[in-house]
Amino acid sequence: MKMLLLFLTFNCCFSQAIIDTSYTIHSTYNKEVKKFPFIKKAVFPINNKVQLFKDVSYKTIQNRNLTLDIFIKKDNNSHAGVILIHGGGWKSGNKTQMHSLAHEIATNGFTCICVEFRLSDEAKFPAGILDIKSAIQFVKKNAQKYSINKNQIAVLGCSSGGQMATLIGTTNGNRKFEEHIENNNSDVQAIINLDGILAFNHPESQEGKLATLWLNGSYEEVPNIWKEASALEHCNSKTPPILFINSPITRFHAGENDMINKLRDYGIHYEVKNIANAPHSFWFFHPWFEEVVNSSTQFLNTIFNK
Repeated sequence: MKMLLLFLTFNCCFSQAIIDTSYTIHSTYNKEVKKFPFIKKAVFPINNKVQLFKDVSYKTIQNRNLTLDIFIKKDNNSHAGVILIHGGGWKSGNKTQMHSLAHEIATNGFTCICVEFRLSDEAKFPAGILDIKSAIQFVKKNAQKYSINKNQIAVLGCSSGGQMATLIGTTNGNRKFEEHIENNNSDVQAIINLDGILAFNHPESQEGKLATLWLNGSYEEVPNIWKEASALEHCNSKTPPILFINSPITRFHAGENDMINKLRDYGIHYEVKNIANAPHSFWFFHPWFEEVVNSSTQFLNTIFNK
């Protein structure tokens, strides 16, 4: 028994220590600048219009502390909240990669929250989804402290983060994806998906190793999990309005047309913004960064009647 406890403790600590740093803005720049020599990294220092609360703890699980970085516009008003979810194939990346978007969207009159969540080397699906939904509950519980209108919460994600954002929105009210319900649920009122797939097993999808790692098995091994992780399967009459921002690389839009057909049938507002002549991770770089900020803020203003 003592040996078993020792093994479990070691295994838990080891899994928590795993950090995949393969997906970074710098490495992505070095890759993409060869094809797009005109690109520049979108980096913004904190200005006097925005206040940053860094590493705010929202959840502790198995001695693992998960945190948020919160960007607030300094105007003493209550704002719609925007939860930002980084990409990295569910395996890599971190919340700081969303700082530039968070800063600029906050400057436009929103409270932006960049979320740390468990990645696939640490915990399998649906752990990361549950983490982000817990973060949404935390944000609603502390809405007054962080100048947030808890009835106006959007979720924005990039690449794998876009997949997660859309799954979070399409599972509004689904208790299977809630760890606990206190006074605040994790429902969101708008979704912004930047190049995130809507279906894992789809003719347009090319998901393989990274999806298999996150979903803890291949489609042949765990088909029900692949289906459950697909936002397309959960789209219903209560799905919030969605903005799709797409690169020209179609495999990252797998299931989008099917989702749009469902949204039309339900009479749900949606918008599509296609970014021409751009790489997959276009949101990191000028000249596309401004298009992302403008399209996102215009959509949010429309949905929240600002």
